[in-house]
Amino acid sequence: MVSALFVVSEHGYWGEECITPLETLTDAGVEVTVATPTGDPPVVDDRSVDPETVGEETAERVERVHESDERLNDPEPLARVDGADYDAVVFPGGHGTEWDVNQDRHARAALRDAVEGDRTALVVCHAVGILAFTRTSDGSFLVEGRDVTGFPNEWEEGIVDDDDRMPDGRKLPYWVEDEVRAAGANWDAELDEDASVTVDGDLVTARGPESSEEAARTLLTELGVETPA
Repeated sequence: MVSALFVVSEHGYWGEECITPLETLTDAGVEVTVATPTGDPPVVDDRSVDPETVGEETAERVERVHESDERLNDPEPLARVDGADYDAVVFPGGHGTEWDVNQDRHARAALRDAVEGDRTALVVCHAVGILAFTRTSDGSFLVEGRDVTGFPNEWEEGIVDDDDRMPDGRKLPYWVEDEVRAAGANWDAELDEDASVTVDGDLVTARGPESSEEAARTLLTELGVETPA
């Protein structure tokens, strides 16, 4: 059976970016394991379950799965799983990833090993920031020279204040686009498109919530798994 490891933030994952791929892969018969940096249950970003922000249907679906899915409620500690045991590693986005997943050495190792080891990695939205800190086995940046998409500066400007503080008061440590570009990526968030998903070898990146469904289906195609109707 095809398997996937989801590495989810304990500091605030964006609901749709995790739940849509989780459900899409599960419906396609992929065996999914969820891990967090410490093994504590992941936290969903409150804004991603706000009906006024994401719509009532999405908010209800995300809350229902977040509260009831055993994989999310009882995740594995990331240090105790081996990414090599999975056909794909998935990094859902959310600002919270900047404080834990993107800075976690085990997360970066799982990403590196997937891309270098003929498996597949899907990295979504703010989680794309992990590419700014992940190096290959020879020490170069994993993303150098690769085509990627991700959460753009233009969107970040509409969220943080002049001091880079989030609506909840936390100061954003870095902007994803700036750091990933600095690591040598060929960055294009395709701002004129409704969704943005980019495939470069075994690395799949997605821009944000509205790209979640296309990202999940693209991953299934890369894995050779039939996409559910």
